[in-house]
Amino acid sequence: MNLENIIKKKSKILKSHNIDTYALDAEIILSNIMKVKKEFLITNSEKIIPREIIQKYDIAIKRRAKNEPVAYIIGKKEFWSEDFLVNYATLVPRPETELLIYKVINFFKNKQINILDIGTGSGCILLSVLKELKFSRGVGIDISPKSIQIARLNSKNFNLHHRSIFKVMDIKEFNIGKYDLIVSNPPYIPSKDIKKLSRDIINYEPRVALDGGVDGLDLIKKVIYKSSKLLKRNGLFSLEIGYRQYQKVSILLRQQGFREMSKEYDCNRNVRCIISTKVGFI
Repeated sequence: MNLENIIKKKSKILKSHNIDTYALDAEIILSNIMKVKKEFLITNSEKIIPREIIQKYDIAIKRRAKNEPVAYIIGKKEFWSEDFLVNYATLVPRPETELLIYKVINFFKNKQINILDIGTGSGCILLSVLKELKFSRGVGIDISPKSIQIARLNSKNFNLHHRSIFKVMDIKEFNIGKYDLIVSNPPYIPSKDIKKLSRDIINYEPRVALDGGVDGLDLIKKVIYKSSKLLKRNGLFSLEIGYRQYQKVSILLRQQGFREMSKEYDCNRNVRCIISTKVGFI
């Protein structure tokens, strides 16, 4: 069977299982198995596929048909123009999380700073910032040992291991150093809303990285409090938040002495990131 026909066949299977991105997913999975770019599939549509490739493709498509995220099937996810390793212990990086990065890299451009990433997961936020701020160093903490293992692998893959440290640690116990920049994408989904998420999220992504407690603010409160203690003079605190949480989080920030500098919106015009500093520090 040639490339064109097998992709069509597998796309139909995914479509029959109500996978919205059936055609794209079929292409991404096959290109990863073949270790080629997606463009190769188009320009070589008549190429005959070896049996061993078809067997691997069959297994991967069955996994996707059960709503397993493509990122877990291929073991990586693109973020900030890099492919980050991910596994079942890490949240799949999402485009809206890149909002945490845009403003801060411009603010600290060409400066040497210390960065803290709270709830680092795959390390995608910290490593993306370090990629842009080439004179800086950072620490990423997470309660999941398996997440920290992946973050360390990513740091080595991007040759950033000499500028980054990843620690297994609860936020309550972390009191090491002071930081010019603190970033965090904590769990912020209210517990009652978890069941409303899509099946690929509910069934596969780690609940500990999603569930923010009754009102979604349990971890956000802890992150804000800890950041108020660890942020340096003239430092920035960049925090991702959930849907309709802006007003409540703004109050929490003010209560801990933070002053909002800017907010970033997602494509639906929801505030998804608040960038702030400490009142009286600037």
